[in-house]
Amino acid sequence: MLDGRAEAALKVLRTATATCMMMETETRLTQLGQAVPVPPSPDAAVIETVPNPDPGALYLVRFTCPEFTTLCPITGQPDFAHLVIDYAPDGRLVESKSLKLFLASFRNHRGFHEACTLLVGRRLVEAAAPRWLRIGGYWYPRGGIPIDVFWQTGEPPAGLWLPAQGVPPYRGRG
Repeated sequence: MLDGRAEAALKVLRTATATCMMMETETRLTQLGQAVPVPPSPDAAVIETVPNPDPGALYLVRFTCPEFTTLCPITGQPDFAHLVIDYAPDGRLVESKSLKLFLASFRNHRGFHEACTLLVGRRLVEAAAPRWLRIGGYWYPRGGIPIDVFWQTGEPPAGLWLPAQGVPPYRGRG
């Protein structure tokens, strides 16, 4: 007969074992742990996902990409942004290496700030089907005007802790 602590520990162990088995059978990752080149374009990039080990829990996942780059669609000059991606996962989590490769694939992609920000958000929704997602694209000035682009899938779920994105407005270099 087990005491309360031993029963609780055994339950945690069984849950962890079941989660690991589920991850192995439901995860077919092709990029993590492999030497993978940066895809030539966002369209060629594959965003991979893994099973959410706690799909019943309401929580927030944040990805921050302070060095996102694209090319101006008109001049071909580089554009730079600080992206902040928040999402409340449902059944799947975004695998971070595949996200890194997807974001890097924009380096030679020509697109307006608005189009690139929305494309990132929409591709993540397509890949992971989260309960909710928002993206903030904080673009550095070109021609003296910073452009900030915000998109979300709708109202955040009730009870979701939603911290500020933490990117101050552009104030110049002083």
